[in-house]
Amino acid sequence: MNPIALSADAGLAALGCITLNLALGLLIAMRYSPRRCWPHRRINLFRLHNLSGYAVLAVSVLHPSLLLLASHPRFRVLDLVYPLHSPSQPLENTIGAIALYGIAIVVVTSYFRLRLGRRLWKALHFVIYAAALALFWHSLFTDPHLQNTPLNPFDGEKVFVELCCLAIVVFSGLRWRYAMRKPRARAESKEPRENAVVEA
Repeated sequence: MNPIALSADAGLAALGCITLNLALGLLIAMRYSPRRCWPHRRINLFRLHNLSGYAVLAVSVLHPSLLLLASHPRFRVLDLVYPLHSPSQPLENTIGAIALYGIAIVVVTSYFRLRLGRRLWKALHFVIYAAALALFWHSLFTDPHLQNTPLNPFDGEKVFVELCCLAIVVFSGLRWRYAMRKPRARAESKEPRENAVVEA
């Protein structure tokens, strides 16, 4: 197959992996239990979250590396590491590189999270949201054939990007709702105790 087409497929795979990774991370943050809830199976969400993170990094590195095999346009290693002057779509490629560097920071620091300490690791872990935003932008506005054709939002590949983006918006909304209900539940649980003290 054409290296450019393979690179585009790897990019979509990276997008699917980061969508899965973020969804799993948000479920973990909401204390979701697949044993108590659907699918009522013992599934280690934390392990799946870690594995999907490694998959995101691996496929994200493979995605631009395949461009080195293309004869036209001709990409050099420097064009991948510092794509501001790449032969095609330099702005989109630069945003894609920012996404890759952000993903690398999150995955590498997660591996050393015990040494870094929870507070520093958690602060660095939030970089994944900026990296995901950059990856979505790169995926949506880059021409996968590197021919600088206008964006077609109804193209099959772009529809996949849009669906992944929608999935993250939905999961983020659920996470926000969970965060809003949590303080209310704590306040309601304290009220009976306070009333019991007053009555005593």
